[in-house]
Amino acid sequence: MAGRRMTLPLLVLLLAAVFLAAAAAAAGSNSKSSAVFELIHREQPTWTELARNDRERMAFISSPGRRRAAETGTARATPSKAAPASEAFAMPLSSGAYTGTGQYFVRFRVGTPAQPFLLVADTGSDLTWVKCLRPAAAGEPAFDGGYGSPLPAPADSSPLPAPSSSSSPPPHGRVFRPDDSRTWAPIPCSSDTCTASLPFSLAACPTPGSPCAYDYRYKDGSAARGTVGTDSATISLSGRGAAAASSSRRRQRRAKLRGVVLGCTTSYTGDSFVASDGVLSLGYSNISFASRAAGRFGGRFSYCLVDHLASRNATSYLTFGRNPALSPAAARTACAGAPAAAVPGARQTPLLLDHRLRPFYAVTVNGISVDGELLRIPRLVWDIEKGGGTILDSGTSLTVLASPAYRVVAAALSKKLAGLPRVAMDPFEYCYNWTSPSTGEDLAVPVPDLAFHLAGAARLQPPAKSYVIDAAPGVKCIGVQEGEWPGVSVIGNILQQEHLWEFDIKNRRLRFMRSRCTQ
Repeated sequence: MAGRRMTLPLLVLLLAAVFLAAAAAAAGSNSKSSAVFELIHREQPTWTELARNDRERMAFISSPGRRRAAETGTARATPSKAAPASEAFAMPLSSGAYTGTGQYFVRFRVGTPAQPFLLVADTGSDLTWVKCLRPAAAGEPAFDGGYGSPLPAPADSSPLPAPSSSSSPPPHGRVFRPDDSRTWAPIPCSSDTCTASLPFSLAACPTPGSPCAYDYRYKDGSAARGTVGTDSATISLSGRGAAAASSSRRRQRRAKLRGVVLGCTTSYTGDSFVASDGVLSLGYSNISFASRAAGRFGGRFSYCLVDHLASRNATSYLTFGRNPALSPAAARTACAGAPAAAVPGARQTPLLLDHRLRPFYAVTVNGISVDGELLRIPRLVWDIEKGGGTILDSGTSLTVLASPAYRVVAAALSKKLAGLPRVAMDPFEYCYNWTSPSTGEDLAVPVPDLAFHLAGAARLQPPAKSYVIDAAPGVKCIGVQEGEWPGVSVIGNILQQEHLWEFDIKNRRLRFMRSRCTQ
């Protein structure tokens, strides 16, 4: 959702609750510094809606305008003091499954005194923003009433009621009150941060000290407008390790993460924002919350996606800091009961933080194989310099391969499934009747193995259910979509499921391993 991409609801899996999990539960009390966020899934959209929103997100990912904006997005954030190795911090999240928007929310407390909010957690966002009352700062640009209604003051801000799914703010909706925060500091419109680091900022600057204004416009016509400042986020520190911090508050103490870049959205239009209070940015950008938090907690964060058919109460986490679940002993525990060949130790590959793909995290793909046979895919598809490349995006559900790669991969998979009767089902090209006519049960047809071969001899071999997916009762489809060429390929969240992913920003390294993703 970086910038104009925010319109795209963070589509997270279907058919049942999907939960992100970092298997931090294996951590002991002597684990190193980390921060844990429990990620909760929202109710599913239809496959057609999901594919449409993925296409809208892809349109922005591949747009020249986004790439130009990314090249200028180099905010000068104030360095954050590293946390002691014994500390962790945890922010509780809550489920938004009842809203039907397919998003994950984090409970985020910002300001002094702290004001609580539910924000969408997005690895493709670079600006954290909240719905906000108009600050009483001199020189603030006027917002025309036809664009979007200013947000009203809530009757109270102490409880966290369920967000409304209507097109206007609920009467008791949560909005940030910057004038009530002693630590809120508007970013001047004349500052380098506003003029050079925020490509979505407006040119209007009535006086040098006027607040920096922004205008996000999105593919579906949604938009958010407001001003940017910095404030402090309240976090709960713990010396008991990531897993313990998520389950107990007894040894926690409050602390402030200062200098968080925060957008104060004073008007908005469209349906993208009505189910949340804003967005928590986890993308690669000096202005993102991920950069701020990771900078203090070891320069890394991790998450794990459980099986999308897991029960609604399955627990998962977004962790800042070292994830003890990536230790060899924890890996054996997390994957207990799985076939040994399917449970390798953590693999690692270079994490590409290329300015042309900011705020997304990219990897180098050397090839794709089906049943061990390396497919003949043009190498330029994986080359960022040639207009290609591959990113991991938790906000895109279905994996999208640039057309030259998609055609080869889809042909190879469909050839292996040629014995099954084809059926038509939007939005997929290859779907099959998987039901036995005699028993009505699913046919015992082996699904071909699919593997992504990454730089550094790392191989991603997802479970079959992640790329030959249950699209309807008795129907399975090749759950990979065709993308434009030239264009970026995306490893979506369905293909990422049942893997623990660690984004080591400091050392530019991606580590991953198979995991149950639950405690």
